[in-house]
Amino acid sequence: MTKMSLGSHPYLLGFEQLERLLERSAKSGNEGYPPFNIEQTSDNSYRITLAVAGFGESELAVTLEDRQLVIRGRQSDDGEGRVFLHRGIAARQFQRSFVLAEGVEVGEAVMENGLLHVDLTRAEPERVVQRISIKKG
Repeated sequence: MTKMSLGSHPYLLGFEQLERLLERSAKSGNEGYPPFNIEQTSDNSYRITLAVAGFGESELAVTLEDRQLVIRGRQSDDGEGRVFLHRGIAARQFQRSFVLAEGVEVGEAVMENGLLHVDLTRAEPERVVQRISIKKG
């Protein structure tokens, strides 16, 4: 039995990129740190909120890499010279990736009360009807 892929379906032409996008998002992993929410704030806007307690703005990076929103955090370990009786708050790094659809733009990123908010907007697609002329061969 042959595996049918999205890009090989006869009625779906030019969707190979979508298939690669699905594979890439499946490989991004399901690690649980840091926890996050995704909410729809209007018909054409979204907000991703990450719980990044203990991180400062300078320790976070928000980048857009090939239609993929990447949020990285790296804390400096300032425990040198300190004696911990219990260390439950680890200074650990993370990377969270979100694949964005065509037409989704990243707005601003705001840090508030240990939460990083990243706003996204989706442009309204233009409805275009194009008539193709038929030539005699």
